Amino acid sequence: MSSPPKITSKSTLPTSSPRKPWSHHLTLDTLLHVLRNTLLSPFIAWILVLCLRAQVTPPTDPAFIIAVSYATILTLLFVARVVNHRVTYGIPRTVDSANEVVLITGGASGLGLLVAHMYAMKGASVAVLDIRDIGVKEQDEVFGEDVQYFRCDVGDRRALEDVRAKIEDELGTPTIIINCAAAQINGHPLLGLPAEAFEKTVRTNLMAAFHLYQVFLPGIIAEAENGGTIVTVSSVLGQLSPAGLSDYSASKAGLSALHRTMEAEFRSDERIKMLLVETGQMATPLFDWVRTPSHFFAPVLEPVEVAREIVAAVDSGRGGVLRLPAFATLVNWYAVLPGAVQLIARYLSGIDNAVSSSIQERDGGSEHRYPLRSNKKAN
Repeated sequence: MSSPPKITSKSTLPTSSPRKPWSHHLTLDTLLHVLRNTLLSPFIAWILVLCLRAQVTPPTDPAFIIAVSYATILTLLFVARVVNHRVTYGIPRTVDSANEVVLITGGASGLGLLVAHMYAMKGASVAVLDIRDIGVKEQDEVFGEDVQYFRCDVGDRRALEDVRAKIEDELGTPTIIINCAAAQINGHPLLGLPAEAFEKTVRTNLMAAFHLYQVFLPGIIAEAENGGTIVTVSSVLGQLSPAGLSDYSASKAGLSALHRTMEAEFRSDERIKMLLVETGQMATPLFDWVRTPSHFFAPVLEPVEVAREIVAAVDSGRGGVLRLPAFATLVNWYAVLPGAVQLIARYLSGIDNAVSSSIQERDGGSEHRYPLRSNKKAN
């Protein structure tokens, strides 16, 4: 078996994003968060009802009737959401971090590294797989003593099988698998994208996940009495497919489909929980040169915020779908819109020009529009 190519990095610790203008903090997510905890909260709605009763408002008063009706509707919607989730994803499994073995791919930087540190602080046994060639001294600086680092090309089936034996021998059978591995963004239009680059992206983003689950899932099924949780970190771009990201979007769409297929196949086993994470743009090296088309509707996510949400979802013992930021929760509705409305939405959002304009800003060259036309004349 050939060893994976050496990819070195002097520092893999996540860094804080530059200070943002105040307007970047005013986002759709912020407004929805405020609404969910005020006007759309059943708890707050019933407090209003109690306040009216404290003022001896008659039950027949229109204000009281409206308040009770509003609180009842919010409560029914809340109960319906809870029941729907329970029916869809089953009874949550019990998660005890001290007894969990967490396996994280792509965990040498960015989101994966943050999740690794969070679980290490919770007392879990953490194994990180990454292709980066990190020295022993730097491993201590980046991971500390509570995270075990295994250099591995997750796209290599034999390498995964070898590292599985090492992990099971040193830490035990992984019970939580978090797939964060992702290839670097190319940003080329389809006609200008080398086939080798497309294959590399699909191999890292999709084929690696296929090998990972085939190698490690049997151990969870056979040996983990309390079951396990599989977390697939995909992207909302797999459904939106912006211009200039054909390789990335195709691989992420396939990754989400792979996860849903596994979810269907393991639905009868309530010990296995599946969590699909589909995010927008994050402030990681993967997208650090891409400018978001809208700071209000599509804010750039801080990796630590996403890491907290993932850890909280896994610790709850539930499966499901986690989409961030708020606009990502609406992509399923986008698919049923008429074609003309979709085109208008894409134009207003600027999604199809985001990559090309970011390349222009990064390289200082002329902006190229998609599709890239060939200069060769037909014979």
